[in-house]
Amino acid sequence: MQFQSSVSLWLDAADDDRATSHEPGLADLLAGIEEQPRAVADPGEADADALGAYLREIGRGALLTKEQEVELAKQIEAGSDAARRRMTEANLRLVVSIAKKYQGRGMPLLDLIQEGNVGLMRAVAKFDHRRGFKFSTYATWWIRQAVLRAIGDQARTIRLPIHIGDQTNKLVRVSDRLRDSLGRQPTDDEIGEELGLTTLEVQALRQTSRDTVSLETPIGEEGDTELGHLIEDANAESPANAALRTDLKDQVDDVLRGLESRERRVIQLRFGLTDGHQRALDEVARRLGTSRETVRQLERGALEKLRRTGRATKLRPYASN
Repeated sequence: MQFQSSVSLWLDAADDDRATSHEPGLADLLAGIEEQPRAVADPGEADADALGAYLREIGRGALLTKEQEVELAKQIEAGSDAARRRMTEANLRLVVSIAKKYQGRGMPLLDLIQEGNVGLMRAVAKFDHRRGFKFSTYATWWIRQAVLRAIGDQARTIRLPIHIGDQTNKLVRVSDRLRDSLGRQPTDDEIGEELGLTTLEVQALRQTSRDTVSLETPIGEEGDTELGHLIEDANAESPANAALRTDLKDQVDDVLRGLESRERRVIQLRFGLTDGHQRALDEVARRLGTSRETVRQLERGALEKLRRTGRATKLRPYASN
């Protein structure tokens, strides 16, 4: 069975959407879940009380099993607002755990949580249970993107519309790339040629953004984060691919845990389970310092163990039909 090839084909078919706008009705639903007011610029005792009350409230909800997630996902596809609400409420603690990692970057924790909840709602709306991975694995990408986007917006003295901010990000990237390649600051004509804009449009965009064009601009209260860290990479892995890859690695590790160390290493090398590169018997034998026949026997024995125990069946959802 060409396991790695099948998984690669499955991965290539994954969703490539990115969070650029809210789903219709998500703001209303979010408001129904989260009754807390937005935190003030300088968190004080009132904010601590609000945060404590919020954490106690969401801590009462029960976590979902994978089977429950699948059932709710089916109901959400059918248009059930109740299912969407329950899926969201069951994962609010995930948002808090992620938001806490980004404290001290210019936004109060309550605001980070609120922005993360928007990302969670986006994940709930787009989750496809047929992919086979856990909802939390998929939602983590959307939550993190929403939080980072909010931090990036907060770093600006003037809050710009999303489309202007995206154009400015392109201006920053192109300006820095041209500066590195030319060894000097690029002209507006050169930047415009790269972006497909006129010189006047480049100047207007720079004036509108009022932002420094350097990706190394420090932001946040401690200045330990650079603007470039918050700009989305157009070539970055999609959330579905990222979730699938993480979940698949966990599942493969769990399946191979029942093998002896040499058997496990042979399977990893032969099927490319660690780096995507499948290796011939001779190459595996050289790496392990043993004979080709020994490798063949180890592989046969390992595969027989996996067949006998049925542990490998959990990998079937990742293989193409």
